[in-house]
Amino acid sequence: MTDLFAARSMMAMALAFHIVFACVGMGMPILMVMAEGLWLRTGNPVYLDLAKRWSKGTAVLFAVGAVTGTVLSFELGLLWPGFMEYAGSIIGMPFSLEGFAFFLEAIFLGITLYGWDRVGRRFHLFSGMMVALSGTMSAVFVVTANAWMNCPTGFVMSDDRVVTDIEPIGAMLNPAAFTEVLHVVLSAFVAVGFAVAGVHAWVLLKRGDSEFHRRAFGLALGLGAVFALLTPLSGDLSAKHVAAWQPVKLAALEGQFETERGAPLRLGGWPDEARGETRWSIDLPKGLSFLAYGDFDAEVKGLNAFPKEDRPPVAVVHLAFQLMVACGSALALFGLTFLFLLVRRRRVPLQRGLLRAAVLCAPLGFVAIEAGWTVTEVGRQPWVVVGFLRTAEAVTPMPHLQLPFAMFAALFLFLGVMVVVLLKRMVFASPGAEPTDPEPEREVQP
Repeated sequence: MTDLFAARSMMAMALAFHIVFACVGMGMPILMVMAEGLWLRTGNPVYLDLAKRWSKGTAVLFAVGAVTGTVLSFELGLLWPGFMEYAGSIIGMPFSLEGFAFFLEAIFLGITLYGWDRVGRRFHLFSGMMVALSGTMSAVFVVTANAWMNCPTGFVMSDDRVVTDIEPIGAMLNPAAFTEVLHVVLSAFVAVGFAVAGVHAWVLLKRGDSEFHRRAFGLALGLGAVFALLTPLSGDLSAKHVAAWQPVKLAALEGQFETERGAPLRLGGWPDEARGETRWSIDLPKGLSFLAYGDFDAEVKGLNAFPKEDRPPVAVVHLAFQLMVACGSALALFGLTFLFLLVRRRRVPLQRGLLRAAVLCAPLGFVAIEAGWTVTEVGRQPWVVVGFLRTAEAVTPMPHLQLPFAMFAALFLFLGVMVVVLLKRMVFASPGAEPTDPEPEREVQP
């Protein structure tokens, strides 16, 4: 393992671990606020118990996310000094704003956890909303910095590679910011909704009917299903942006080696770089040209139009993209089925087959997110800032990075085990309120 590969692997591991908690920081507060709002509206103690349980889970995950975020900030400075020297003055603003949003989230999360009997009900609900808003804004600021790495703007590079005329706002509002932020936020809501629904579906299958888990299942799956139908639309916008600004990444996504008009959309397949073709794929004629440019006969540049040293690892990018699309499509289909049954029956469907499907779908949202970030990060290679700074130029000269890689891997493993143990105790603890009679058939559940 070379030092460059060790540094990239260490950063990838930290990002892959942290992104789960960043997404939870966006999605869980929304579920928490939904449950509390329903308690205020209906007076049903089950919703109160649900809001308190979800708020405690949010706090645990927030704490672990803070640790992993701190690790990432250290790695950014220690592993990539060339990047920080080059880009620190340009994208320092979104990272500063992210710190402000983080502290705001921590303050209101404290009020949410310990203010049940100390502040008014409306202010307590407002505190939960602020947790949701600040958690989302924290992610938004970081994603704008990542988007800048894909579409660097807001500065001028002199002939001797000196950065001048820096415009921090212009850097934040780069051409990739809107599409990338939108897709990440919507994907986070989908992943959290389906993951939480899958946990409660599993409990319903194992322990039988329970109003607590039934209502939790309905709220979480409702959130995930709605945003699962919106996420493919944001994904389409992202793909069109990539086609316009990063054609080499688009070619890698689809395993498109030759430049051609009416390029096909490929499903599956294995890109063979040695032979310059994608084998065993199902090709939809002219599909890629239409999806990328809105024209069935539009020209799509192939990988062979770019120097080999400027191409990303094609197989990794293509397979990760296919995995992301497959998971997103499965969740959208399941979400559509759930919403159809919900509207038709005017109650949350609880057939065992649907519950089993919810359990199977539970991890797919986070699998799609991990695959999507692989597409974003690996698809940008060999650049850390596209067109300006290569990854090999930004890495630290410090040798023997294999040792800190092993240490951080052990840290993340420990944190992961602790999170699972704590959340398991919270989920399987006896709910504070259980129904004495079955729910009336006529009741419409949220």
